[in-house]
Amino acid sequence: MAIISPTKSHQVFFNYRGEQLRHSFVSHLTDAFERHGINFIVDKYEQRGKDLKNIFARIEESSIALAIFSTRLYPESSWCMDELVKMKKLADKGKIQVIPIFYKVSARDVRRQTGKFGDKFWNLARASITSGDQIKKWKEALECISGKMGLSLKNKSCEADFIKEIVKEVVRVIEAPELEEKDNHAEKKKRTHRSCLCELPHFKRSKTLTVFFFFFFSFLF
Repeated sequence: MAIISPTKSHQVFFNYRGEQLRHSFVSHLTDAFERHGINFIVDKYEQRGKDLKNIFARIEESSIALAIFSTRLYPESSWCMDELVKMKKLADKGKIQVIPIFYKVSARDVRRQTGKFGDKFWNLARASITSGDQIKKWKEALECISGKMGLSLKNKSCEADFIKEIVKEVVRVIEAPELEEKDNHAEKKKRTHRSCLCELPHFKRSKTLTVFFFFFFSFLF
């Protein structure tokens, strides 16, 4: 199901949870990515296994991550929360760009851990055997990532159009460094051209002055 790029070059990591979501929305989104030639990694085995090292390595290999928030199983998964913490850590260092996707859940409920999303999250926190420090990191990651500019799908919205919006945004993020590099190159050429024009009058004045002194001293002698 996943196309894994051998380098970090524009690989997109999917952070989500739920088999039903995987067979519907996520499946349609990955199909759209394939059509547009976008590399991605999907953890299709979900929570089979307890070692997160392999998943963390895949996140580190990616330049973009989609945090697909939903009320179904996302806030019930400590695995998903740990992935989100890792994504936040890399985003804070500028090593990955995280795009929050709010799939039939409000950004406010995710950010404040309220509503159905919040109820399930706090049930997870109370039942979890993890440390209080790690739960604090889960909260911080939810608050930070959900506070970024993202895309939202409401209950009665068109899912096909929503997928198009996500693809468009991912393509924009991928192309942004290339466009910036082109703009910087064009600006550098422009500055070089202006510099040459500024030096040209100085050259002409010097040449004219030299000719003037040549004729002046020729007249004297």
